Amino acid sequence: MNNQVENSRMFKRGSALGYLEDEDRFLTARADPEFSFGVIGCGMMGQEHIYNALLVGRAKIGGLYDPAAKSIDAATRLIARNGQQEAPRIYASLAQAVADPDTDALIIATPNYTHIDVVRTVVGSNKALFVEKPIATTVADAFEVCQLAAAHSQPVRFGLQYRYKSVYAEALTEVFERRSVGRVHSVNMLEHRFPFLDKVQQWNKFSAYTGGTLVEKCCHYFDLMNLFAGGNPRQVFAVGNQAVNFHNFVYDNKKADGLDQAQLSIQYDNGVIGGFSLCMFTPGTREELVVCGDAGRVHASESARLGEANENRLEVWRGENAASSVRAPEYPSYITKAGHHGSTFFEHLSFVDELSGGVVSGPNLADGLWSVAVGAAAQLSIERGAAVDVAEVLPAGFDPAHWVKTNFQED
Repeated sequence: MNNQVENSRMFKRGSALGYLEDEDRFLTARADPEFSFGVIGCGMMGQEHIYNALLVGRAKIGGLYDPAAKSIDAATRLIARNGQQEAPRIYASLAQAVADPDTDALIIATPNYTHIDVVRTVVGSNKALFVEKPIATTVADAFEVCQLAAAHSQPVRFGLQYRYKSVYAEALTEVFERRSVGRVHSVNMLEHRFPFLDKVQQWNKFSAYTGGTLVEKCCHYFDLMNLFAGGNPRQVFAVGNQAVNFHNFVYDNKKADGLDQAQLSIQYDNGVIGGFSLCMFTPGTREELVVCGDAGRVHASESARLGEANENRLEVWRGENAASSVRAPEYPSYITKAGHHGSTFFEHLSFVDELSGGVVSGPNLADGLWSVAVGAAAQLSIERGAAVDVAEVLPAGFDPAHWVKTNFQED
């Protein structure tokens, strides 16, 4: 077994010993990368993936494609700053990226509404694929992405990384390994945060490009809720509106229309009930997960006022069943700061483990589909002012038995 201290990435990241020749390095030696990634879409999330791929240290960035020149420039500088001496190839087209024989995987981090067309182009390329969330902006397109992925000859991973956040990873351990809450009966989540950030061409302000806020922003949370519930979402009732943000924002003669607050109730087919609260006009961020069962309660949270450090907290209440606890799960700071509180790092670690023939873990194809389906049903419920059966938004002939989510819940 490798010594995890000797092999710590902390030593390999330091520059204080930069005067050493390669033959004098052991703790600070970097292994040659096993894989080469092409990155399709080099904006904020594309750059986060680049940084984490290089931080994990098992892949290099072989090529970049993005029609926005500033995004390419920023990604190129990021790669050089983080120790990769070989400059990436700059592809002139998506087809050129697909045809590159020297890359093993493609990371797709383009705007939501383009995912379906990009996936249609890259399948059959004999490259592993990583598709950012949401996998598509409609359930029909998400189903097509899943079907294409299922027929693809190489691994396909979807970017639902919140299950890798330290507080949620620990909550999963408490609920499904330690069985701290017993049988799960309710799952509630909350996200209160600042407004959508700026994007190239401001696509994230318009439902036509996002699929709606509850698809674009909240599929992460629906994935977690589905995971903890251990059943298929059957019915959704939601209320929400555009209360505060972007009322006076117009881009390309289009007025922003994304909702910025919502409340949801979800009924699962196994009797579990779920609730979700979204507010996108707060001066900071707070996320909460509460899982209640017949033997206890787990409450995971992370929060930070704008400009201040994040705080994690995990409460496990067992009553008279066993010892209760309160703790603050956290990854090493250089991992936490790498993006989304360290979850992107562990998402990449899981991806390269799979590529090297290791354990397959993380969200499966069905998880990507169901996370979009809940959001789509919620958006439709708000439009109608009534509860929506999730089956109504699923494609005709859809068979849930063939699209089984990750499920840790025991019968």
